[in-house]
Amino acid sequence: MTNSSRATMIRLLAFAVLVLVLALTSWAQTHPPILEQIAKTYGLDSYGQIEAIRYTFNLDIPGLFKLSRSWEWEPKTGKVSYEGKDKDGKPVKVTYMRSELSNQPESVKKEIESGFVNDNYWLLFPFHAYWDTSATVTDEGMHKLPVGNGSAELVAVKYPAEAGGYTPGDTWELYVGKDNRVEYLVFHHGGAAKPSLVSAAWAGYKKAGPLWVSTEHRGTADGKPLHLSLSNVSVKVAGSDTWMDAK
Repeated sequence: MTNSSRATMIRLLAFAVLVLVLALTSWAQTHPPILEQIAKTYGLDSYGQIEAIRYTFNLDIPGLFKLSRSWEWEPKTGKVSYEGKDKDGKPVKVTYMRSELSNQPESVKKEIESGFVNDNYWLLFPFHAYWDTSATVTDEGMHKLPVGNGSAELVAVKYPAEAGGYTPGDTWELYVGKDNRVEYLVFHHGGAAKPSLVSAAWAGYKKAGPLWVSTEHRGTADGKPLHLSLSNVSVKVAGSDTWMDAK
């Protein structure tokens, strides 16, 4: 290698290190320490063991939504299997790779995949908040819970409108207890999607393998009663073919 080539290589390495440092600095500035504590409470350190997750997302908002969607997802491969109904109420079963979404029919790209993203965020939001570097996260300190007489630490997770996605500009306000578990959530849609305001408790905690999941969410959606639940939750970990049900 010539001296010129060696100098060029050194500059490239220095630039790569600088980019990494800037990325980590930016992440640290928008992600307060409590975010990692929350994610670890839900099983972040063991997430790499997960080979597959399956669950059913159930939503009932009288006069607005009543639906049930069942998913099986392989986080490492991006394979998704869906069972539910289409917008016309007809039964649907489909399996696709998220990395090959562009090759799927419009119904999969615009309806099923958006449903998957929504439902997966409700299942694993403490992880998504930690992973999503585009989000700005602030620790607002102790606040009174939206319902009842208790208080909790308010952690706000805001997604910028320019980030794109299915619902840009969304804000998730997490009310976190002393055990680093979410007790209550207030969700603001950033766009015109309905419901625009969801307020719900996080309860019914169960453990599926190494992961903790809140399976019961009751509250309101644009002022109407809301019941959102996650049923049939189970995981499969590396080295095992056995599904581990949430208990």
